[in-house]
Amino acid sequence: MPVLGALGLFTVLLGAALPLIDFFIVNVALPTIDHDLAAGPALLELVVAGYGLAYAVLLVLGGRLGDMAGRRRLFLLGIAAFGLTSLACGLAPNAWTLVGARVAQGAAAALMLPQVLATIQAATSGHRRARAMSLYGATAGLSMVAGQILGGVLVAAAPLSSVFGESAGWRSVFLVNVPVAAVGLVLAARSVPETRSERPAPVDVPGTLLLAASLVTLLAPLTEGRAAGWPLWTWVSLALFPFTAAAFYRVERRADRSGRIPLVPPSLLRLDSLRRGLSLVLPFSVGFGGFMFVIAVALQQGLKLGPAASGLSMAPMAAAFFVASLAGPGLVQRYGSRVVTAGGLIQALGVVVLALTVWRGWSGLGLLGLMPGMAIAGLGQGLQLPVLFRIVLSDVPPERAGVGGGVMTTTQQAALALGVATLGSLFLSLAPGSGMRDALIVTLLVQLGTVVLTTLLSLRLPRTVA
Repeated sequence: MPVLGALGLFTVLLGAALPLIDFFIVNVALPTIDHDLAAGPALLELVVAGYGLAYAVLLVLGGRLGDMAGRRRLFLLGIAAFGLTSLACGLAPNAWTLVGARVAQGAAAALMLPQVLATIQAATSGHRRARAMSLYGATAGLSMVAGQILGGVLVAAAPLSSVFGESAGWRSVFLVNVPVAAVGLVLAARSVPETRSERPAPVDVPGTLLLAASLVTLLAPLTEGRAAGWPLWTWVSLALFPFTAAAFYRVERRADRSGRIPLVPPSLLRLDSLRRGLSLVLPFSVGFGGFMFVIAVALQQGLKLGPAASGLSMAPMAAAFFVASLAGPGLVQRYGSRVVTAGGLIQALGVVVLALTVWRGWSGLGLLGLMPGMAIAGLGQGLQLPVLFRIVLSDVPPERAGVGGGVMTTTQQAALALGVATLGSLFLSLAPGSGMRDALIVTLLVQLGTVVLTTLLSLRLPRTVA
């Protein structure tokens, strides 16, 4: 059995961090992108959605290709492509070029990320696997928050101003990936073992196309609809979504029953731990993705905070998440999945504190005022996400590691994009009439609903965590 050492684990976790950081790093850079490239609301949303859609659509396929061709090989290809597409984003001369580069960047991320979980599943076991999965969950959560912090600092610092002038800030949020990807490429070549499925399945072309159609018909209109004024194509697309989703399920079930291996085997969803874990990852990620987008807009456009202050407002959340994720494995060993329930209750308290803070002191709100709510919410999230990732993949057999990891990351990524589309559209629709304060409060209350749902569903999780 190939063994993933400490340096190899660090390297694949670096590869897991890059795509998630990049999903959120642009949130605080959007106003400067708009100013520099005259992008407009619809194209700005495509900068976010183009990456998220390509990423979500291709994740399961990326896992399948890794099972076939070798996970280390696909990881190397993915991280190299991610560095090159990040360079293309940072050098984009206009908005449409940036959108195209972001789509390509999302596709590169989809090649790289599934190999992380699959390699951990295939090259670790027992206590080492549990520890690696906990570290993966911690990395995923911290990356999402750190992306927003890093984006704010880079936009404000504009280290390349002598070369790019006023556009240096937003360009640096992409160009920073290039040296990181280069280091990751060298480390991966030296430290990540090659693993692959003993019985690799061929690519499921009908399943891949139908999954892509399902995600696009749902996420594209929800993301672009408000900015584009809800044209006819958005309603046609939403009407098609139930049919594409049903066709995908029927095709996959037929392939599963006939002995072939579909892209997303319905038999995999019969695993109780995977099915119940995914049911929590979905609402958690919807609320989290929407919150991160909305808070960036509210702080910059509503309170007129600069990008650095807006990004640094996430620091208490990141610190608390880190502390909770370190304590998580020990707590899980003692209390099992009830740690997720406790985390949900703590996160709910944090969201309530944030809503009350915004309601009572909006006009003078700053980093200190936001700190208690952010820290409490981050503490709760840190007790939930790493444990959920462990639960989802705990019973997936090693030969299906790539598929299982792809299913989980697709669910997470699609839910993050759905959160940006739904909660983001709600906030931006309410803000002109109700004002930023009230729009933010309503959005926080909707997010609270997703937290409550996650907490209630956690009561159905298996008590012990493998």
